Amino acid sequence: MINLGAESRSSNSIESSVTAEKAFKFISKGWREVKDSADADFQLMRARANSFKNIANSFDRELENFVNSASTFSVPAIRSSTPTEIDFVKKLQPKISEFRRVYSSPEFSRKVLEKWSPKSTISINLSAIKNAIVAEVEDREGIVEFSDWDRLRRGRKVGLKEFRWDWRGEEEENHKEWEPIRALKTRLKELERKSSSSEIFNNFKNSEFIEKVKSSLKSMYKEPHDSKEIPPLDVSELLAYLVKQSGPLFDQLGFKREICDKIVETFCSKHKNQLLLRSLQGAGEVSFLESENVNDELDLRIASVLQSTGHTYEGGLWTEPVKHDSEDKKRHVAIITTASLPWMTGTAVNPLFRAAYLAKSAKQNVTLLVPWLCESDQELVYPNSLTFSSPEEQEVYIRNWLEERLDFKADFKISFYPGKFSKERRSIMPAGDTSQFISSKEADIAILEEPEHLNWYYHGKRWTDKFNHVVGIVHTNYLEYIKREKNGALQAFFVKHVNNWVARAYCHKVLRLSGATQDLPKSVVCNVHGVNPKFLKVGDKVSQEKEHGQQPFSKGAYFLGKMVWAKGYRELIDLLGKHKSDLEGFKLDVYGNGEDAHEVQSSAKMLDLNLNFLKGRDHADDMIHGYKVFINPSVSDVLCTATAEALAMGKFVVCADHPSNEFFRSFPNCLTYKSSEDFVVKVKEALENEPQPLTQEQRYNLSWEAATQRFMEYSDLDKFLNTMDDKAETKKNTKIKKSVSMPSLTDMVDGGLAFTHYCLTGSELLRLSTGAIPGTRDYNKQHCEDLHLLPPQVENPIYGW
Repeated sequence: MINLGAESRSSNSIESSVTAEKAFKFISKGWREVKDSADADFQLMRARANSFKNIANSFDRELENFVNSASTFSVPAIRSSTPTEIDFVKKLQPKISEFRRVYSSPEFSRKVLEKWSPKSTISINLSAIKNAIVAEVEDREGIVEFSDWDRLRRGRKVGLKEFRWDWRGEEEENHKEWEPIRALKTRLKELERKSSSSEIFNNFKNSEFIEKVKSSLKSMYKEPHDSKEIPPLDVSELLAYLVKQSGPLFDQLGFKREICDKIVETFCSKHKNQLLLRSLQGAGEVSFLESENVNDELDLRIASVLQSTGHTYEGGLWTEPVKHDSEDKKRHVAIITTASLPWMTGTAVNPLFRAAYLAKSAKQNVTLLVPWLCESDQELVYPNSLTFSSPEEQEVYIRNWLEERLDFKADFKISFYPGKFSKERRSIMPAGDTSQFISSKEADIAILEEPEHLNWYYHGKRWTDKFNHVVGIVHTNYLEYIKREKNGALQAFFVKHVNNWVARAYCHKVLRLSGATQDLPKSVVCNVHGVNPKFLKVGDKVSQEKEHGQQPFSKGAYFLGKMVWAKGYRELIDLLGKHKSDLEGFKLDVYGNGEDAHEVQSSAKMLDLNLNFLKGRDHADDMIHGYKVFINPSVSDVLCTATAEALAMGKFVVCADHPSNEFFRSFPNCLTYKSSEDFVVKVKEALENEPQPLTQEQRYNLSWEAATQRFMEYSDLDKFLNTMDDKAETKKNTKIKKSVSMPSLTDMVDGGLAFTHYCLTGSELLRLSTGAIPGTRDYNKQHCEDLHLLPPQVENPIYGW
């Protein structure tokens, strides 16, 4: 009888099992050859051996499955294997045990011998076992325990060399070796030879199948940092995060942002000190999350803890699902502004140039959305009684004006939204939901020129819900204007908080042209305006005339601006009246039209100032080219476009030492004064000297190319576009996602503010009590006719039907 080994009882028997597995592999190969040889010898016995064949076939399948599983392991691999590989070997042990138990049974051997022949028997001569085993296997590889029942009971270990299979006839005459047995012994000798060398190990090691199995096992066994235990949040971290997320509330209460940042930094530094103390006391290694600042470090810390718990945050109370992706490959930029040509104001001219230069790159489609005024309002706003009967007619005027000033074809779309002119505020107010005039498929990036102005009485879909990225650009210092009105201090207090409210609720990023504006949430200071290329050409002409020895400036000083007190006329008259004797013989030409023209001229006449009031003109007019000095005493401007234009034309500029003029201080032709006496000194200096020609760097800094580049950088638009383009790769490489891993109290507060603002602006009574134009919650019948719109009650039914 054959006993194919005892069951493994402990981890010490692993090496013996592996050697047995090697032996079984080669035995299976020998078995196939034995079967082929036996077919010829047993042709006459085939009829009586049918039942045995079924058993043999079953044995073949079981043995082949075992060999395929066992072939993925070798002795050296087991010794240095990972815990996953060892577990896999242990799973093989029941199969090996079952194999040994079935085929070592005496009953099975007896049945096999009976089936094979009525005249012959097969037995194993245990006395000759040693002649069939390789001694090196026993010495080097360990002993494979093949023993008969008697020796098994005595614990006698038998090597493979002790086996000898003999053929006996009925009369037990001469012992003749059976041919299949000789073939099996040949295979065993090959096993001996290969076992004594490293050939079998190399075959296993170089096997492509083995490599695939190992790689799959390694992929199942994970040893990443994710499995490392992340310490829970402590009290100082929770307090720091609470203060950080309470920023919107502190903003509304009037607390400075720096105070909140210092509190957060204090709590975070306390947490770091505690971790460092524990590590020094031997409590274990402590890893710190390194990032650019404390806020980012705290966000990553919170995100890692939440991620380790398996928590995911899908969205807040006010947030909507991720917005659509555009159908084509190009991005869409919508620029929404509060004024339009032919009204020559900053919010009409600058957004127009911004649209042209953003479209110039051809990387994105651009839409400029401007207000459409009914004819009655056009007469109040547009100069020289200029009116348009249709939006198409006004669009032609805008494009012709732009083409005269650009040296390239501006390819962008112009659309109109309903607007009404407010005489009291001297500005255009939107009527209805402005966002609906940008189609959903083009609602990608929004640029709100004067976001506070656009959203004071805005009653429509939240901009940040409809658009993927919303940037606000602050043009006007409204608080400064309001303070000049009756009860201005009280009005400025409320307007300040409303501006904070709408900027936080409707924008992702806010750009302030200078430090003269209100410090709004999510804001940075950067001049993103350039000058009309026509002014730079005038400056180039001036430089060329100087090179040829000509005098380009034949006139003295001038001032240009809309004739309202807030545009610097009050400061100008006060300065000239106070130092009338110091500036004896000084003459100033003033160009401008406006609502306060009569009062301004009357005040100058009462003080007997040497001011020559002229009709308002375009700054690029030929009559302006001959002046050498531009006087601009205004402190209400955010960033005076006329100042930039005068510098581009190569003139001197005398202006106040004020945050609104911070960008111009780097230009040598900009002379700033800090007091009224200093004003006199700067005026005389400018009149007595010649301005310096612009360098190439200074010229570029004034251009719209540079302004567009600054806008892309400070608005995070270039980063946003790159992030969206590489969305798949970023998602693959990012290990911690703050936006997905944790809720944001800031987003919840912003959404709540937007919802509250929507509810309040829906009340006509509240709108009228706060100064809104009657009937501006929706557009009127005339707007429907001019813009070919459906009536508001059809476009937005009361019950949402």
